[in-house]
Amino acid sequence: MRTGFLLLLVLHGLIHFMGFAKAFGYAEIPALTLPISRGQGWLWLVAGLAMLLTAGCLVFAPRLWGAVGLLAVVLSQLAIVSSWGDAKFGTIANILILAGSVIGFAAQGPFSFQAEYERAVHERLARPAQPAVLTEADIQALPEPVRRYLRAVGAVGQSAVHHVRTVWKGRIREKADDPWMNFTAEQVNVIDPPARLFLLKATRSGLPVDVYHAFEDGAATMRVRLLSLFPMVDARGPALTRTETVTVFNDIALLAPSALADPGIQWESIDERSARGVYRLGENTVSAVFTFNEAGELMDFISEDRQASLDGGVLTSIPWSTPIAGYQSFGPRRVMTRGEGKWHPAAGAYTYIDLELVDWQVNPNQ
Repeated sequence: MRTGFLLLLVLHGLIHFMGFAKAFGYAEIPALTLPISRGQGWLWLVAGLAMLLTAGCLVFAPRLWGAVGLLAVVLSQLAIVSSWGDAKFGTIANILILAGSVIGFAAQGPFSFQAEYERAVHERLARPAQPAVLTEADIQALPEPVRRYLRAVGAVGQSAVHHVRTVWKGRIREKADDPWMNFTAEQVNVIDPPARLFLLKATRSGLPVDVYHAFEDGAATMRVRLLSLFPMVDARGPALTRTETVTVFNDIALLAPSALADPGIQWESIDERSARGVYRLGENTVSAVFTFNEAGELMDFISEDRQASLDGGVLTSIPWSTPIAGYQSFGPRRVMTRGEGKWHPAAGAYTYIDLELVDWQVNPNQ
């Protein structure tokens, strides 16, 4: 679809050059039977250049292309009106480009989730931090399987995580019988004070869906827009905040494991390959069971403190887990790269998200 839209912009722009060529006598254009003045010719030229600029922005400056496209449509339609008898069918192309530009502006413009996400990230990272190196002495109070995990992922001997940036791709659905939606996502987690900013862009039935999760200042929100324009979900409140507290704890375990040594997390040994962690954030205290493999890698995180509305009704607590399928080295550190999220209702467990890590950066720009 993107390639087709790009081709439409280029072709529509090149067609505008015909009006300029006729106005200045550079070529005979049989399709243009009406006279075109030089002033009109300049309008045709500028409109054509604006269409090509829109195409360039779509490829190289996606934050700008929607706004540039709106301007190009205005210029193009003025040129078409000036030669309506010959050029009126160009209005069809302009309608298509207008629709795409409106969606592009909504997706990337100043009122978009993308812009809001970037402003929030900038605000959270405005003050650089210099985290201390995590040492063996820092992890001595932890259960043995947790200590092995921190060594296995290279957290010991490296700077503790202040914040982490991640990029994801995968697929997601709400219920077990819903169709899958492919998605890409970007995320920033800050450890202290805790914040989680997660922007997901999916496609459902061929239509774009934007999702923005934000956990800031001890409160969580989740908003969803169809076509970047139409609100579908605007969730907030204590129940969502408690649920997202579990997600924050899960992110710490998987993406910023050095933070598991924080004295504020309470630990209980279960056996040589599992332990229970209790995490408190604001008014919410949540827990999870961590299970590890022989290599010391975390293989699952299981909590009963996350809530969901699987039947479209009231949020209820349902066991939730995030089994891990693979790890990868990023320099001296290792991190999970493939995993899933699973609900475990009474009717039977099912996967609602499959995801793969595309990029992972610890303390970037520090």
